[in-house]
Amino acid sequence: MDSESPSTTITAVHPDIMQTHILTRLDGPALAAAAAASRQLHSLATAETLWRDICAATWPSLNDPSLQSLVSAFPGGHRSFFSDSYPVLDHTSRFRKISSPSSELISAVDIHYKNSLILSKVEATETVSSWFQCSPFRVGLLDPKDTVESPVQYAVDGDDNWLRHLEETLTLTWILIDPTRKRSANLSSLRPVSVKRHWLTGEAQVRYATVVGGDWEAASEVVQCAIVVTCSGKEGEDVQVMEVNLQVQDMEGRHLNGKDSLVILQQALQHGRRKKWKEGEAKARYERYLEMTRERSEKRERSEKRLDMVCIALAVTIFLAFWSYFLFR
Repeated sequence: MDSESPSTTITAVHPDIMQTHILTRLDGPALAAAAAASRQLHSLATAETLWRDICAATWPSLNDPSLQSLVSAFPGGHRSFFSDSYPVLDHTSRFRKISSPSSELISAVDIHYKNSLILSKVEATETVSSWFQCSPFRVGLLDPKDTVESPVQYAVDGDDNWLRHLEETLTLTWILIDPTRKRSANLSSLRPVSVKRHWLTGEAQVRYATVVGGDWEAASEVVQCAIVVTCSGKEGEDVQVMEVNLQVQDMEGRHLNGKDSLVILQQALQHGRRKKWKEGEAKARYERYLEMTRERSEKRERSEKRLDMVCIALAVTIFLAFWSYFLFR
């Protein structure tokens, strides 16, 4: 006589075992998928402690005590923060100005070389002073005298293989947090969109970029959130990270001031879509942005040439008319 063995479902597993031995092994996307599988899993997989540990493992800068309390105050706690910050920001729509800008922005930045953490830092930027409003927007993580050592071996100028190695192994996340509206977003492309040496100093400049929509009243329909990591060193020695800066640049190549940048960044945080990009998609999008800027520059040059020709023709006409008046009257 055949007997059927009873099947065991996930609901038969004790909740304590699920939460302490199974769900703790999942990463953020897998845990979010588990939360959507059933009502029981949702109640277990949305525990704040699980998401706090995942956020801290994903972004070591969140271990800062001030950020722990801030992120816990998000509408859904660390789970909401992960939902905002883990995917890449995808927002190219233009928008109008906001009525009440925040008084502060917080940056949580982590740089990895392969699996090794190079730099983890939290930086608060006040946004209400006249100096911030009128000066070019710039968030710098390192003081001029500070440097950060890395396990990367420095190579001689002209070594394209070394620059390509940096592009493949150096990753960066820049989580921008609006503490007033309890929103956040990753402004980095995660992997570099370009790596090149400075034309004068020879230092390696590793660029990460995200293209977002510009201000409705501005001339630039999209802008670039550019993060540049500057590295230096001596041949055969460890690379020194000299600078890590965030700036907002329009299609004319101008760096926006703090007032305009604040509007653009807050609107991107509030209304921007979050999207998981495919490998190489961020770099391809950055290259399309560069192509747009080149086309815009060429169009402007053609317009200026036509205007110059009109001015020259008008000047010649006035000159001939002037002398004709005196010669043939």
